[in-house]
Amino acid sequence: MEKKKISPKKKSAKAKKALKKVAKKKAPKKAAKKKATKKKTAKKKTVAKASANPIVKFDPLQSYLQEISRYDLLTREQEVELGIRIQEDDDKDAAYQMVTSNLRLVVKIALDFQRIWMQNLLDLIQEGNIGLLNAVKKFDPYKNVKFSYYASFWIKAYILKFIMDNWRLVKIGTTQGQRKLFFKLKKEKQKLIDEGFEPEPKLLSQRLGVSEKEIVDMDQRLDGWDLSLDAPLKEDSDTERIEFMSTESDSAEDQVAKKEIEVLLHENVNNFKKSLTEREMEIFETRIFSDSPVTLQQIGEKYSISRERVRQIEKNIIKKLKDFFKSEIPDFSSYDSENNN
Repeated sequence: MEKKKISPKKKSAKAKKALKKVAKKKAPKKAAKKKATKKKTAKKKTVAKASANPIVKFDPLQSYLQEISRYDLLTREQEVELGIRIQEDDDKDAAYQMVTSNLRLVVKIALDFQRIWMQNLLDLIQEGNIGLLNAVKKFDPYKNVKFSYYASFWIKAYILKFIMDNWRLVKIGTTQGQRKLFFKLKKEKQKLIDEGFEPEPKLLSQRLGVSEKEIVDMDQRLDGWDLSLDAPLKEDSDTERIEFMSTESDSAEDQVAKKEIEVLLHENVNNFKKSLTEREMEIFETRIFSDSPVTLQQIGEKYSISRERVRQIEKNIIKKLKDFFKSEIPDFSSYDSENNN
């Protein structure tokens, strides 16, 4: 049989139909693939956005500032009313309101001290709050003084004391004058430099009303740094700095040895007294062994002898005492010669 010839037009029409069927089958797969690609792209963008904006760390200072901003400031009349309730009725609620309304004052003062402290501001705020509490307790509402002005002195005092106590391991100021000098010295030195003067101790002492020695001492304390005596002399050394420190005091061994000798001498002195006559005992107790010895004249008048005779007896007693010790105490001769030298 002869095969039917298909015209080119019919062939192209059939090919188009077949392509359309294949395209329809592939279309869902392409759509799903496109959708998955879009999801991946969106996920990458989200990750990139998250890495560009990392998680914000918790800031305790900002949190504290937001917390205290909730409390309203007090008027002058409210301060007086609350102050009376605190002083007369010991009203805790009134004290709480007085404190919380002035917490921002503490922050303001602490910020002024921050340029000196240069560390955690919350430390200063904490100490200032203690000063504020004391100001609330001591505030007299009947005096014509604004509470914020009165409290500022308490707040500054506590902050300044904290700075001085923690500036060094060793305290650099313990008296009121030293604390005042600590706070004013650097400021006054800078003021003199700005005016074109050399900040010498003499000029600073005149400006601050303290002695030159106090200026020099405080300046050395501020410029010096703490040094541990237990620290090694070098990084690769086991030798500590304290080993090179000289001391004028006796060692523990010498102190124990001296104590033993004192006990031994005391025991032998009591034994020696038994060998003395009444007159010799009188001279020994009132002249040789006394913190406030009587005069030779007084003893001479008592026993009707001359002053020279009393001196001779005294000299003889001392000689007998030394001989007694030499016979009773081992190595007393060497001990005696060391003391004489």
